[in-house]
Amino acid sequence: METLSYKTIASNKATVSKDWIVVDASHKILGRLASEVSKIIRGKHKPSFSEHVDCGDNVIVINTDLIRLTGKKWTDKVYVRHTGYPGGQRKQTPKEVLQKSSTILMESAVRGMLPRNRLGRQIFKNLYAYAGSEHPHEAQKPKEVKI
Repeated sequence: METLSYKTIASNKATVSKDWIVVDASHKILGRLASEVSKIIRGKHKPSFSEHVDCGDNVIVINTDLIRLTGKKWTDKVYVRHTGYPGGQRKQTPKEVLQKSSTILMESAVRGMLPRNRLGRQIFKNLYAYAGSEHPHEAQKPKEVKI
């Protein structure tokens, strides 16, 4: 009987290696960029991916103020949130959200692509979005990735 030359390895918190990655969002389409970032944060690009473990990398997204939306999404798309009080439903367009903070657009797009459970909330903490080209994570020696 022949035996397999490999073993299936399940990652756990102790065996996971996490890297730091910088992604430049300038002149990139929001949804396409967010799907790639969510794959990296989740760890699906690694051969040692385990769906029950936070095995993804830490991602720094810079220049979120230069992000693009296609079509008429700047005026027609609506972000809905609720304050928690009766009659507290608030609606905003991406143009209004961009005036407040451009990082909210990126964060909400990536958050919508992650699992809706404890692990998804933990994985979301590995995303760092900044409006400008500067970020405070130089000590981690992040690698630049072209998307």
